Amino acid sequence: MEISPFPFHNSHHPQQDDEDADWALIDHHPFYGGGGFAAPSIMSDGHRDLETDWVFDTGLLLDDDHGSVLPPPNNEADVVSSVQSPLRSNKRPRPSSSSSSPPASALSEAASASNQQQQQQPKRVWVKDRSKDWWEQCDHPDFPEEEFRRHFRMGRATFDLICHDLDPVITKKNTTLRDAIPVRQRVAVCIWRLATGEPLRLVSKRFGLGISTCHKLILEVCSAIRGVLMPKFLAWPGPDRAEAVRSGFESVSGIPNVGGAMYTTHVPIIAPKENSAAYLNRRHTERNGKTCYSVTVQGVVDPWGVFTDVCIGWPGSMTDDMILEKSALHRRATQGLLRDMWVVGNSGYPLTDWVLVPYTHPNLTWAQHAFNQRIEQVGAVAREAFARFKGRWSCLQKRTEIKLQDLPVVLGACCVLHNICEVRNEGMDAELRFEIFDDEIVPESNAIRSMGAAQARDHIAHNLLHHGKPRSSFL
Repeated sequence: MEISPFPFHNSHHPQQDDEDADWALIDHHPFYGGGGFAAPSIMSDGHRDLETDWVFDTGLLLDDDHGSVLPPPNNEADVVSSVQSPLRSNKRPRPSSSSSSPPASALSEAASASNQQQQQQPKRVWVKDRSKDWWEQCDHPDFPEEEFRRHFRMGRATFDLICHDLDPVITKKNTTLRDAIPVRQRVAVCIWRLATGEPLRLVSKRFGLGISTCHKLILEVCSAIRGVLMPKFLAWPGPDRAEAVRSGFESVSGIPNVGGAMYTTHVPIIAPKENSAAYLNRRHTERNGKTCYSVTVQGVVDPWGVFTDVCIGWPGSMTDDMILEKSALHRRATQGLLRDMWVVGNSGYPLTDWVLVPYTHPNLTWAQHAFNQRIEQVGAVAREAFARFKGRWSCLQKRTEIKLQDLPVVLGACCVLHNICEVRNEGMDAELRFEIFDDEIVPESNAIRSMGAAQARDHIAHNLLHHGKPRSSFL
């Protein structure tokens, strides 16, 4: 899997060696150049949270993260006094010539009494009290299963599985000032945000946490999903699994040796301050009548709608064939790792030795028309998978406030969570299904890039028409 292409580095996330699941491989970006890793940072909606809770402790400021410890000061004067008192105590008045110094014993007794008083008096800590009633109600065992599924796009058993696998990575320790946010609440904040696309300010109120805390948790959980769950739930199929994939697609379309169905979708974003033209989505702009900027998600799915490869983050101005050429999937194919296997794409992709696409010229023969009908059935599998993908995770449907450099981590987590829901047969309400638009652009030149592939496609089309099932997909 490939995540691309943002020009920054993070030494805390080393590059993975497995090219089949290269999460953050970035190379030869057409607009930035250089390389780096799509590593997590703090999501932001562009401004500092004005309601961030600050902790006052003898002048020490701590950002609220976990809930209330002691009640707030009675008034502003108490706060100012608690902050300024150490400064005042350090200012010693200049002794006058007429005053006499007190005895040393009196000074010692006064200092001892002051120390005892400070030790007995607890530190003043103020964390804004927020209601967690909504989340505590959802997390209660008696909470209705169907309502829980509507909230988080998955049943409680699947949610528990995710929490169990992420627990060693995202668990935090309690401190003397406050208790750590529980793992279940951390995961719930992330999944709720991805599922609903709700603004961070509303997520903050819903879960009883600060805004800055919420968007920090979301990035931390998404990063943990990448590191822990992606190797388990998103990978190119091995030999045994690949045979099942071929059989599944052949039963759908009659075309043998199909190893995956490929599709590319766009995720709307706010116009970047730099290189905005690179992210301009002209097709969506023309269709909607207003300027649209986007990043892309290219995915290959199996017959059951599970992602087996994704390439995330290329600018929305790039065509499907350009994105394909930049992907790790293309590199594996050119190295001969996808032999005797077709990846089916729509007319936005070129015909190659391993990419099988429909006929696009206007005057089709009967055999070519029949072939297009069969290959359309494979393409429908990919479109339906992306419709469920964007339907489950509403954050993908509208312009996101997530920073551009953080998008690969978040979008990758959505892909993994989609696979978990698909593998565990998590149903989805019909009204959540997202309508996918076919915005592929047919390559104007060199649409057929392999004469051998063209002959193989003609052979498949002939056998589909005359025998109902092709005898071979390769010459």
